[in-house]
Amino acid sequence: MTLSIRVPVDLEQHNIEIFENRRFWEKKPLLRRVYSDFYREISLRVNPAIPGLVVELGSGMGNIKQHIPQCVTTDIFPNPWLDRVESAYRLSFKQGEVGHLILFDVWHHLQYPGTALKEFARVLAPGGRIIIFDPAMGLIGRIVFGHFHHEPLGMEDEIEFHAPESFSGTEPAYYAAQGNASRVFGTEAFKGELGAWRIAEIKYFSGLAYVASGGFRGPQLYPMGLLPFIDVVDSALSRFPMLASRMIVVLEPNVSQG
Repeated sequence: MTLSIRVPVDLEQHNIEIFENRRFWEKKPLLRRVYSDFYREISLRVNPAIPGLVVELGSGMGNIKQHIPQCVTTDIFPNPWLDRVESAYRLSFKQGEVGHLILFDVWHHLQYPGTALKEFARVLAPGGRIIIFDPAMGLIGRIVFGHFHHEPLGMEDEIEFHAPESFSGTEPAYYAAQGNASRVFGTEAFKGELGAWRIAEIKYFSGLAYVASGGFRGPQLYPMGLLPFIDVVDSALSRFPMLASRMIVVLEPNVSQG
C-alpha cells in the first residue's frame, strides 16, 4: 500500500535540511562514530523474540540500517534511500504487523502524540514495543538545545495530546517542541494520558560526546583521538539525569488496560 501525503512548504524545508545533513555526515567521521553509540543503544532494545517488523518512523537519512539491517525505514518524504512513505498518524501497516517502532528524534515532532500512540497500538504485535530516542531537558540539554538549536524547547507550551476530529493524518504541519519527551515521560503530568502504556525503561545520557562534536553544523570541539576520554566523562555524567541532553524510552502496551 502506498500512502499519499501532502507535504506543506514549511516541511519541505526540513527535507532540504536532510539532504544538507547527508553532506555534513560524510564529512564528519566523529559525528558518525558518536551516532553509532546512539544506534547501539537502540539496537540493544530490539528483542528478536518479539514477532513482527522492525520499523523506524521519520528515518531521515536512513542510517539506522547500518546497525539494524532488517529495519524498515520510513518518512513523510519519498526519498530514494528509504523503504516506505508513512505518516505516524495513519500507518499503512496491518494490525499487529509491527514488533518494534523506533522513533529517533521524532517524538518531539509529534504535534498530537496521543493520536500517534493510538495508531502505534493498532499496528503493534502482541508484546511489541516503542523505542523513543529524543532530547532530554537536563542542564546540558536545556543549554545546548535551548541556545544552539533552531527548534524550540516548548517547555511552557500546551501539549495538545489528541488531534481534532477533522485531522486526517495525511496532511502534516511543521511542529517541534524538544522538551516534549521529558515532559511526557519524565514527569507525572501525562500519566493519565499514558494509561494504555507501560514505561518499561527510561535511560538518560549526558550526550557530551555528541554536543562537543558540534553535531551536523557546529564546530567540532575535540579530535577523534580524544573520544575514548570523552566517552569516560560522558558515562560518568550520564549517571545524573539532571544533566542529561538525551534520553531513551521504551514503551510497551499496558496489558492491565487491555
